[in-house]
Amino acid sequence: MNFNERLKQLRLDSPKMQKELAEYLEVSIRTLQHYEKGATEPNIETLAKIADYFDVSVDYLIGRSDS
Repeated sequence: MNFNERLKQLRLDSPKMQKELAEYLEVSIRTLQHYEKGATEPNIETLAKIADYFDVSVDYLIGRSDS
């Protein structure tokens, strides 16, 4: 599974909405949608914030680990 698929799955498994995650990341909902579609990728700082938000590792997010 690649980054955009993992991000979308984590968000769907969470009770949080796209709006809440976008606000936490300080990006627009449109940018978050682009991440989930694989059209763009976040910078390293945003990637770390996503990992923190979902309490997973960056390695998990980018598909280097399944745990």
